[in-house]
Amino acid sequence: MPHSIRYVMIGGFLGAGKTTTLLRLADHYRRRGLRVGVVTNDQAEDLVDTNTFRAGGFDVGEVAGACFCCRFDELLATIERLGAARQPDVILAEPVGSCTDLVATVIQPIKQLYGTRFDIAPYCVILKPSHGRKILRNERRAGFSPKAAYILRKQLEEADAILINRIDELAEDEAAELQQLVHEHCPDTPVLRISARTGAGFEALTELLEQRGEFGRKILDIDYDTYAEGEAELGWVNANVQLRGERPFDLDDLLLRAVRTLHEQFTRQGVEPAHLKVIGLAEGSFGVANLVSSDIPPELSLSSHCRTATADLIVNARVACDPQLLERCVRETVERCAADAGASAAFRGVQSLRPGRPTPTHRTTTAR
Repeated sequence: MPHSIRYVMIGGFLGAGKTTTLLRLADHYRRRGLRVGVVTNDQAEDLVDTNTFRAGGFDVGEVAGACFCCRFDELLATIERLGAARQPDVILAEPVGSCTDLVATVIQPIKQLYGTRFDIAPYCVILKPSHGRKILRNERRAGFSPKAAYILRKQLEEADAILINRIDELAEDEAAELQQLVHEHCPDTPVLRISARTGAGFEALTELLEQRGEFGRKILDIDYDTYAEGEAELGWVNANVQLRGERPFDLDDLLLRAVRTLHEQFTRQGVEPAHLKVIGLAEGSFGVANLVSSDIPPELSLSSHCRTATADLIVNARVACDPQLLERCVRETVERCAADAGASAAFRGVQSLRPGRPTPTHRTTTAR
């Protein structure tokens, strides 16, 4: 009889650090000699995350077009495909950052329909300090409407454990305040402090994820009208662009310049970025630039150290604005930054949308 697969799903709001956390976990399990499969998820196709995991040498499947809860059968089929050659020991799953109610619509259905095939790890949700602090403080200028903030709160409420990320960037009093805010909102949920970037706190996290027990049992009391309206306030753009220059250009410089320019445009427009990722792929190397909040500077999270005359760019932008405005900003910025680098930009595919109302394949009301 085949052994069960350890299913590790890490949730959290857009820009919380799920991809970086899962990359570090994937490397941890691989170094232990375990076979690792990764499933990414998005409302659209062409994911930076998928390409990042593949560049790291991991087997990756992508569930696109809606969240795991609305593509439950595709989630299971994707896991099946990952195990076609050799069944993974661990599946790492990264749900869409604007989704919640995942215990009732993903974890419990897996338990109840496929209980012998999967061993469910504690469901952890990552809190991004910048937006989390403002929303949990009930600040008027949190950057998002109360309906969008509702999603972040609900994500925390269904977690078995909450991970406060980016502690390497926080003073002790800031981290303590965040932990107190989380405790006030979710008094019975354990909290860990981590840095996905540096690995701080990861020993405690991996120990937590090794625990066996009755996890994934917090069924939310949730208003799907508020949830759907909160998701629909975010504009999404995914773009795939081919860059060609007459001479080599600095790929990292172009990535960071593009994200900085978009940051400036969002500031002028008065719109809040939930997350912006740009990956540049060249022969044998890749780099990633990110923006996670209006009040945190853009960063080059992974350097390609590459000069190249050709590259592929993938842009994933999630911003609280009209998607047509967002698409126009992305197109103009990429074309201008490419021209400044002496390159042309050919858009091979662009998707712009607002997420539709979530319609789960399954939703359980009792936990097993």
